[in-house]
Amino acid sequence: MSADLWTVWWAWASFALVLAILEVLAPGFIFLGFAIGAGVVALLLAILGAGGLGGVPIVLVVFAVVSLIAWLILRRSFSLKSGQVKTFDRDIND
Repeated sequence: MSADLWTVWWAWASFALVLAILEVLAPGFIFLGFAIGAGVVALLLAILGAGGLGGVPIVLVVFAVVSLIAWLILRRSFSLKSGQVKTFDRDIND
């Protein structure tokens, strides 16, 4: 990607969409945090513009921080409670 493409909102929105599709294909909340981060960056770039965020380094830092926070929230929300074990009562072949 060229330096100009890093600050275009639709590129980040497309990246968020691709990551969300990857999450459907490989579930486990791995790509969903990154998709949320890319979506937030796309929204900020659409509202503020590239100059409002301060350029490529700040855009990448915002993406990294928002992705990490989203991933931590998803992990805390959807993980098993401590001490619990996932058990299955019936087999898929029954």
